[in-house]
Amino acid sequence: MARELVDLGFSRLELSHGTRITLVPGLLRAAEEKVIEIVSTHNFCPLPPGFANSAPNLFEPSALDDREVDQWLRYTRRSIDFAAQVGARVVVCHLGRVSYFWFNPAERLRRFVEKNPNLKPDAPEFAARREKTLIRLRQRLPRYWERMLKNLRTIEDAARERGLRLGFENRELLDELPFDEDFERLFDSLGQPSVGGYWHDTGHAELKRRLGVIDPRVHLEKLAPRLVGFHLHDVNADGDDHQSVGTGNVDFAQISQFWRPNHLLVLELSPRVPLEGVLDSKRRIEALLG
Repeated sequence: MARELVDLGFSRLELSHGTRITLVPGLLRAAEEKVIEIVSTHNFCPLPPGFANSAPNLFEPSALDDREVDQWLRYTRRSIDFAAQVGARVVVCHLGRVSYFWFNPAERLRRFVEKNPNLKPDAPEFAARREKTLIRLRQRLPRYWERMLKNLRTIEDAARERGLRLGFENRELLDELPFDEDFERLFDSLGQPSVGGYWHDTGHAELKRRLGVIDPRVHLEKLAPRLVGFHLHDVNADGDDHQSVGTGNVDFAQISQFWRPNHLLVLELSPRVPLEGVLDSKRRIEALLG
């Protein structure tokens, strides 16, 4: 796998949350022999035993069940150890969600959008439903927020000991944490010095833009001092993300204004993207880099 990427012209890679345990020996050998540089991993990496498909939300730090939290801590620590072993700099993390057993308002809004695909985000009915949803989610937030913070502080210590950064990723669903306007609050709550940084996913931000929740440019301006890396992918007209760069609505020229030499830029493309789409995405990003 590593040699195939090198043959395509890549010199660095991120190991995803779909990395099976059976791939580990070969990846360790690739890192040891410097076939390719592994710069980041995505929690959980490698996958917990018994799982063969991507499962980044299998366990969540915001969970109210202590047994689930114990599993999140266990496998996140293992991800941190593995990242250090392969020489990565950053571990990208999802931070959980506000949970509902019944009547999740975010799910109800999603169904409304599916039934009204031509309704604009600033339409009065859409805006009213969105605002009501966000208010209900925020009312339920405190318990989950405190659980998340407590467990992040534990994991930060493990990452700090190994010289790693944690990249806290913006999410695509409204009930996932942190809420977009809460990233600054998260970093303030963790205090200094924090090994946590902001990881910007272009597809997730575009999906939130279409809902009228954020302006990606304003969002990046606020969090620019915290940025550590980017997942780069496009979103097509049907709302499918992880598409080739340039095939959707993401404004990569605007996003490129926030790139800095110390940031990691990761093409996070669907396995269904053809080879030419991968190479074209690479060319487009390199052109923006100059």
